Amino acid sequence: MGSVGIVSPQSHHFVDALALRSGAQLRDYTLFYETYGSLAEDRSNAVLVCHALNASHHVAGTYSNQARSEGWWDNLVGPGKPLDTDRFFVIGINNLGSCFGSTGPAHPNPDAAIPGTPYGADFPVVTVEDWVDAQARLLDVLGISQLAAVIGGSLGGMQALSWSIQYPERLRHAIVIASAPNLSAQNIAFNEVARQAILTDPDFHGGHFYAHNTLPRRGLRVARMIGHITYLSDDVMDAKFGRALRNAEISYSTQAVDFEIESYLRYQGDKFSEYFDANTYLLITRALDYFDPASNFEGDLSKALEKSLCKFLVISFTTDWRFSPARSREIVKALVDNARDVSYAEIDAPHGHDAFLLEDPRYHRILAAYFDRISSEA
Repeated sequence: MGSVGIVSPQSHHFVDALALRSGAQLRDYTLFYETYGSLAEDRSNAVLVCHALNASHHVAGTYSNQARSEGWWDNLVGPGKPLDTDRFFVIGINNLGSCFGSTGPAHPNPDAAIPGTPYGADFPVVTVEDWVDAQARLLDVLGISQLAAVIGGSLGGMQALSWSIQYPERLRHAIVIASAPNLSAQNIAFNEVARQAILTDPDFHGGHFYAHNTLPRRGLRVARMIGHITYLSDDVMDAKFGRALRNAEISYSTQAVDFEIESYLRYQGDKFSEYFDANTYLLITRALDYFDPASNFEGDLSKALEKSLCKFLVISFTTDWRFSPARSREIVKALVDNARDVSYAEIDAPHGHDAFLLEDPRYHRILAAYFDRISSEA
């Protein structure tokens, strides 16, 4: 198994406006993307990888000018890996509203009174369905009318599920990992607390902090710490940190960092606050909140998935309490109700929600076998 090697991002600018679910339109926007492997002559071997909250189009490989720039799913995508780039043409697209290349809040607003003024808080709210529409437009540009598969974990899994509903004729397989058909009230609550940390940061300035030459780092730190807790299982936290102290004795301070887990969370928060955009965080968590394909069908997910035509692989992890296996089983039941071809794997892994990013041998064997099936059907 090998790496796809050194890669370079590509981009495409769209002049025609994209109509959004909110009723707004986004014009003069750009999508960043990367591709790995070769597109077959009949264009039948393309696989779209949809990214989660803090990831991007950089799925695999490395950049020539950056240290430690390995793609976020490099353990899965590459020659001889489960998603084998010797057989498949893999595409990663950066979602609109991101801070990693595609048009987002930090980009100039073409409708601003002062040219060059960033969108900031004026960037329109985007949904999972809007992202899928934008991805479909880029695939049109690439000349790909049908995908062999769409795959994603967490928020990426929601996009894969939405693809099967919005463009049922344009994909043959949907692989939905560690995901859910909508967020629970608890998950929405976690997102709201994280957003409030950002919104109440004095450096946020109503989302127009760029003009003040500052960043709401404090809010982003807390938001990341809250989110990171939900990505890990209790078992992993206990095994990795337990009640270990940073120093030989406790400080008897309400503000000092006494425990290793505190130090770890602060480190994660500090790192995140230096590279992630606060407005992007607000937009993406809202997209998570709003995703609910059954809402247009009186809450009936089975009816929502009647439009789907593709085959499905759904994967969950036993210790994932953010998107628990029960939520994946809701998707499976709705597919079975529609007599769809669906395979389901529930993996007993200790890593919590982050398991979909890790190199668990059982998980990767399942994916490898499923991609073998896709390849044999081509």
